[in-house]
Amino acid sequence: MSQSSRSTQETIKIVSPKIPKAPECVDIPELEIQDESSFNQALLQDGRLSYLNANKVMFDQTVFDHVTFEHVSLRHLELTDVVFNHCDLSNADFSEAIIHRVQFNHCKILGLDLTAATIRNASFHHCTGDYATFRFSNMKQVSFRSTSLTKSDFYHTDLSKVDFAETNIDQAQFSGTKLAGIDLSRAEFHNLGCTLEDLQGCIISPAQSILFTKIFGLIVKE
Repeated sequence: MSQSSRSTQETIKIVSPKIPKAPECVDIPELEIQDESSFNQALLQDGRLSYLNANKVMFDQTVFDHVTFEHVSLRHLELTDVVFNHCDLSNADFSEAIIHRVQFNHCKILGLDLTAATIRNASFHHCTGDYATFRFSNMKQVSFRSTSLTKSDFYHTDLSKVDFAETNIDQAQFSGTKLAGIDLSRAEFHNLGCTLEDLQGCIISPAQSILFTKIFGLIVKE
């Protein structure tokens, strides 16, 4: 690994969620979620949240464990100090969410919609997030590790201190996203939706430099 790659990774420090030692267990079938509902220090586990459509819902210091989100639209959702463990959030609509100090561990986030979200100090570890949408979002201090993001959408996304270690971003869309200072050297991909201008200042591995010559149809003359 190059010195520049190491120095970039060391600057990414993710602040962990502040979770109480014994959050109150909430019975999911009895949970009523409406516009501007607020939930604090809760534990939701082994259940299903289905057919929800609400705006400006807030979860603070909350743990979701083995929870499935089915046909869920929670626009303008606010998550602060929240952990998702082994949850299925596939195709959930969290557009324009505010996400701060949140962990997604071993979750399915296939097609998760985080369009225009503000994301700070968040980690996505061992997740399946193909076709997830982050377009127009603002992301700072975010870690993707051992995660699949194939065909995901980062169109016109503001990235700062974002790490894609051991993460598959093949065919992800980065058009209009400035990748200067973003370390892709440990990401996996064969093709990306981006321009040479988008890539200016991006950190890549020697093998990836050869790949990019093919992506952009460059001819290397010996």
